[in-house]
Amino acid sequence: MQNKSDPTTDLLQAHFPVYDFIGQRAITSPDSIALEDCQSGEQLSYKELNIRANQAANVLENLDINNQDTVAILCLNCNAFFELLFACGKSGAILIPLNWRQTASETKVIVDDSQVRTLFYDEFNSKLAHELANICPKLSIIPLNNKTHEATSNKSAESYDNARDSASAEYNALTRGVDHIWYLLYTSGTTGKPKAVIQSFGMALANYINTVQAIDLTSQDSTANFLPLFHTAGINLYSLPTLISGGKVYVLPKFEADSLIDLIAQNKLSIFFAVPAIYRAIHEHPKFKTLSFSAVRSLGCGGAPIQEYILKEFSDRGVTICNGFGMTETGPMTFLMDNAHAAKKIGSIGTPKLLTKARIVNEQGEDLPANEAGELLLSGGNITPGYWGNPEATEKAFDQDGWMHTGDVAKRDEDGYYYIVDRIKDMYISGGENVYPAEVESALEQHPEILEAVVIGIPDQKWGEVGCAFLHVREGYTLDVKALHDFSRKHLAPYKTPKQFTVMDDFPRTAAGKVKKNELRKIASK
Repeated sequence: MQNKSDPTTDLLQAHFPVYDFIGQRAITSPDSIALEDCQSGEQLSYKELNIRANQAANVLENLDINNQDTVAILCLNCNAFFELLFACGKSGAILIPLNWRQTASETKVIVDDSQVRTLFYDEFNSKLAHELANICPKLSIIPLNNKTHEATSNKSAESYDNARDSASAEYNALTRGVDHIWYLLYTSGTTGKPKAVIQSFGMALANYINTVQAIDLTSQDSTANFLPLFHTAGINLYSLPTLISGGKVYVLPKFEADSLIDLIAQNKLSIFFAVPAIYRAIHEHPKFKTLSFSAVRSLGCGGAPIQEYILKEFSDRGVTICNGFGMTETGPMTFLMDNAHAAKKIGSIGTPKLLTKARIVNEQGEDLPANEAGELLLSGGNITPGYWGNPEATEKAFDQDGWMHTGDVAKRDEDGYYYIVDRIKDMYISGGENVYPAEVESALEQHPEILEAVVIGIPDQKWGEVGCAFLHVREGYTLDVKALHDFSRKHLAPYKTPKQFTVMDDFPRTAAGKVKKNELRKIASK
């Protein structure tokens, strides 16, 4: 785990228990609206959300899903996700949000690794849920609502909403410690095998405090939940902190420019966070030139670098977009630029937030002075305790003093503002989605005519970065490159599928035989 022995953590465990977030909020502001589902129009007050979460906790218990058992959910953004998230917080079960953009074969790896035996799914993901059930014999699938239940052949399982509505509204929630697991978020590792990043109750609290400091979050704020809930940003930027603070969350099934712009135009949002592709979509929308942002006081951005022309176009409208930096492993709120310095320090991710410490070190682990680039190291209450069931990955991520190595190259200016310079890792980000080349390469190498595949990320105007695959064909074969896109889509989610394919006789290599990806990047840029 993060530290061999941390007296501070021991003290927090002994004297700082974590109570039922939504249960406590239901006491302090029972009648305030917590969630509004923009598709169905359903509104839930904090009192009603707490009752739903109690009922959901009883549903889990009736399904024999208890403390530290895993349970999965596969759905677009909806109120039921938060009901089950808080139900797991009450009961001690561990929630596994699944990526609905992935294929059944990709998702099976996560189902098997997390030892999930029960999956809740919505109508949009019915086909994928049933495909999973067919290849995971021990997996029981339960539709979230009666409509989905009636539309499928899964007649043996009662729908979640029916089971919830008939369950008791009372539940004796567990008191948690700061390092207890609440949910797991899977990210693909550099080896291609997904890793389960632990999300603890302490991380949720630290992310809330960091967010309060970064954007002055209060109970009067309202935000939009449109980033996918299988990502840390979907849960934590800024939906969960807003719910802890007593604000209001408008829930959109997924991002659609028209729906988000309507919320902005109706002055319903005061804060929101998005990836550059979403700001680009807003900028290119016909309504952008006349769109009023008068009610929005804070716009955060992360996931990839945002083009300066977009920052300027928004700035010309009197709107400041603040860049930030975070990871699934950091909860994620770690850095966020402040409005006052955003125009002066374009490209900066801001300063470390209240419960986060940052260092920039050289290869020997020595701290570097201002304006010298090195690896970014992080520590704090918002940092994951490690990877679930994967002590090797945890040990590799943290040094002996508990500092997490991000694998990103950064620098700090004289004023203490940080900048991300480059990535040490080969990972690239496409449309806000992390893509690890090893996973894509492994899928491509399943093709009978491909001997070896090497994938890099290259700049793309629309998605930030896309995959470029270099291929070494088996002797005696002539590869049909045009058919590779369809082949890739059978094994990979759309955002992981390379946009370019190049066949080579061999790759530039080091004396040890390692592929020189820098040389391939030069080829791709020509």
